Amino acid sequence: MSKSPLWFKVVAVVALLWNLIGCLAFASDIRLTPEDIAKLPDAQQALYNSRPSWAVAGTAVAVIAGALGSLALLLGKKWALPVLIASLIGIVVQDCAMFILADGAALAGTTAVVLQALVLLIAIALVLLSRKGIARSWLK
Repeated sequence: MSKSPLWFKVVAVVALLWNLIGCLAFASDIRLTPEDIAKLPDAQQALYNSRPSWAVAGTAVAVIAGALGSLALLLGKKWALPVLIASLIGIVVQDCAMFILADGAALAGTTAVVLQALVLLIAIALVLLSRKGIARSWLK
């Protein structure tokens, strides 16, 4: 196994922190009570109330697999690739529910669309990075 460059490890640490923040956000999201949801703006309430359980499961897969895959990158493990692909699939599932079925772009606004686009782009970049790590023998 070739030693991975410093930048690769730095990116892996940042990716792990990013995905741990995602895990915290998801944990916070699923702990919202009906009273908490009632305090949200009407558009956000509509998103929460129309969200199917499979979309919530997609989000869970996205954040948990993202954190595990990023940890695998940091540890130099090539199983990072399938785990990060699972995270990417979870994001796509979540986004389909939010933006196609629930018209989340209209309900959540531009900021949510931009943030979700960023999440998707980072997930794609992590999949590509893990592929590069395998090709360069940085991941074993």
